Amino acid sequence: MTDRYAVIGNPIAHSKSPLIHAEFARQTGEDISYTAVLATRETFVSVVGDFIGQGGKGMNVTVPFKEKAWKYLATDIAPRAASARAVNTLTFKDGKIIGDNTDGVGLLRDIEGNLEFPVAGRRVLLMGAGGAARGVLPALLNQRPSVLNIVNRSVDKARELRERFPASENLSATDYTGLSGSQFDLVINATSSSMNDELPPLPKGMFAAGALGYDLMYGRGLTPFLEFARSQGAAKLADGLGMLVEQAAESFLIWRGVRPDTRPVMAMLRGEE
Repeated sequence: MTDRYAVIGNPIAHSKSPLIHAEFARQTGEDISYTAVLATRETFVSVVGDFIGQGGKGMNVTVPFKEKAWKYLATDIAPRAASARAVNTLTFKDGKIIGDNTDGVGLLRDIEGNLEFPVAGRRVLLMGAGGAARGVLPALLNQRPSVLNIVNRSVDKARELRERFPASENLSATDYTGLSGSQFDLVINATSSSMNDELPPLPKGMFAAGALGYDLMYGRGLTPFLEFARSQGAAKLADGLGMLVEQAAESFLIWRGVRPDTRPVMAMLRGEE
């Protein structure tokens, strides 16, 4: 019998996850179906419940429900989801809802593996303090950058996120005015600004020689953030498509016990852009 999986979010029609998981299933011979499910903030919990009731085996969770899934749905929390306080992968098994977060490992596999850009010893700026930033922060810290600065329009939100990791002496938090005079080797846009074709108020001169500008948004070409990074001399630019495929592969491994090869899937998706 075909096992059912889905991605839930709002908006969701643009999602490439069904195509990605269909390719993973074809490649590995796993008998699954994978669809996209729309929900609202009010219906999110009930929609997931309905999916479980219909025999669903697991779901990916995307914007804007990752924190909500952590707070209200998961009965068992994997350590990396507990650290992030955000869930992007749900597994329904033996009456339990197991919450995990594959965003951090997906980001690092793309940055360090696909882009060959090691994080250790680098000066890193993480833009945003919402669910996307929370999902990748623990994994970034584990790579031991020399500096990791969280920047957010609301500095209180950035500081709140900073305070969750008191042992990390290299972790700091600021608003955008506090970036003046600083330079970074890796700048990651984990805000929703690119979805709205906006650019946060980043200062000029912040990209160090050889820097990578990375936008978690994908499928929009050169976003305002990536345009800014290029204009400021960033040596490398990347959108979040690689992260999307890599975090999906980690979810697939959790659900099916086999890790698919991400390279042909990324090549296929890049060919469609």
